[in-house]
Amino acid sequence: MTTSPASTLSLDDVREDPYGNGLAVKSLEEIVEPIDPRIRREDRPDDEQLDEGLARQLSDYIHHKDHHHQPEDLEKSLTDSEILYVDFEKGDTRNPQNFSWRRKWTITLTACFFTAISAATTSTYTSGFPSMTRDLNCTQFQATIGLSVYALGFGIVPLITASLSEEFGRLPLYIGSVFGFAAMHLMVALSKNIQTVILARFLAGAFGSTGATMVGGTIADIWLPYERGLPMSIFAVSAISSSGIGPVASGWIEMNPHLEWRWIQWIHLIVTGVYLFMIPVLMKETRSAVLLTRLAKKLRKDTGNHRYRARAEDERGSLRTLIFISCTRPLHLLITEPTVFSFSLWIGFAWGIFYGMIESISPIFKKLHNFNSGQTGTVFVCMAIGSFLGLLTNLYQERLYQKYFPTRGPEARLYCACAAAVLFPIGMFIYAWSSFPFVHWLGLAFGITIFLWALFIIYLAVFTYLADCYGPFASSALAGQSLCRNLAGMAFPLFSQQMYDRLSYKWSSTLFACIAVVMIPIPFILFFYGPAIRARSKFSSKVM
Repeated sequence: MTTSPASTLSLDDVREDPYGNGLAVKSLEEIVEPIDPRIRREDRPDDEQLDEGLARQLSDYIHHKDHHHQPEDLEKSLTDSEILYVDFEKGDTRNPQNFSWRRKWTITLTACFFTAISAATTSTYTSGFPSMTRDLNCTQFQATIGLSVYALGFGIVPLITASLSEEFGRLPLYIGSVFGFAAMHLMVALSKNIQTVILARFLAGAFGSTGATMVGGTIADIWLPYERGLPMSIFAVSAISSSGIGPVASGWIEMNPHLEWRWIQWIHLIVTGVYLFMIPVLMKETRSAVLLTRLAKKLRKDTGNHRYRARAEDERGSLRTLIFISCTRPLHLLITEPTVFSFSLWIGFAWGIFYGMIESISPIFKKLHNFNSGQTGTVFVCMAIGSFLGLLTNLYQERLYQKYFPTRGPEARLYCACAAAVLFPIGMFIYAWSSFPFVHWLGLAFGITIFLWALFIIYLAVFTYLADCYGPFASSALAGQSLCRNLAGMAFPLFSQQMYDRLSYKWSSTLFACIAVVMIPIPFILFFYGPAIRARSKFSSKVM
């Protein structure tokens, strides 16, 4: 039976604590900050590992040095020496959830701007296909690969970076990702062949993925569940409407013989470069576990007392444990958590259609209605309109959430998602059966708008619901669904045009609509049985 930490603290300990007025000291039983439930007691770092740099540990592994405690000594150390966990006192302004509203909104809008840039890069790239295929002497299919590998980078890299952001903090990854993202625009703009473009697009997706998976985690860091509705809505607007607004400008840039596809990349580079300088000024670290780790390290250094530690250090003090957690948590959640898997399947299918639509809108409108590049770019405004309708719908969803959360819990996020499950195939059916030359182009535009309206609601529900259910593990849960979503986004453009050519526009879209009908039960099942599913989850049960 461990003693209370209060009884183990001497007056000297309190005097030596330079943060004594701001940090609470708790026992393991009292601490509420969850860590990965796969961490065993013997996996926790000893005192030597706790303050030893990860680079030093890596060097020791490489050179087969083992100067740490043996397992039996470690167990004895953990038993005999009381570990004192530091935590924020209630109301501590260093806790990201206690930031001022101005600071929270500054961080939210700055992070969402990266989401908007990375989303716009997806669709603006396709606007430059005519001049790109001419200048680089490549085929339309080769250019389309650049769209697909962008989604591939978006899906794979967060499997590692999402957990790393939870371990080392959000801010360093934002800075590194935006720098790399800008460099890839430069690489595309200077490319002399399509192979270089494809490589740069994959890396751009890898760096740009931070703007998708980590922003949801950032919002979960600073906003309480009942406050997240509007911030998450702005995030969803940034992700989806930017995919429609970007081509409005890039379509006309492509038409200018003095600009064309390279200047689409140059303009992106300029915007991203400006944003890079905004981050250190406007952003701030939001991961509370990282901030507590820094405070605990300083406390150990100032007091010489190695009993102090942050709860998160139990899973990151050992290099071996850190690598295991960082590389496996997103996939583990995707495979073992029914909530993550089902939502990933649903949003993955919808996102694949979205990417296929981005790639096929221009050929469809050119073939059926003789639109030029500027006109087809303007058609993408439908995506922004659909996002705006989704934003208005979420205002109603938020009222439902505030009303029914006391009785429904996180499932109160899913009222409009259930409606969107029905709206999704309706939009696809309209899009399918408006694919005739004698039907006015507004029919196609109306179908796109309805589909994007449904997609916005689904996208937002996935992010808000998973953020509520998985809390500190939100970035890993979102990285898992991002893998499915972006693998579908990679695959659909590679076969959608061939599918349209072989089955026709109407029957291809009808097939997609029928599959969407089969997926209608997914949000309803989670709405009614979500609490029972979460109760059996090792991760969600710790958070809830």
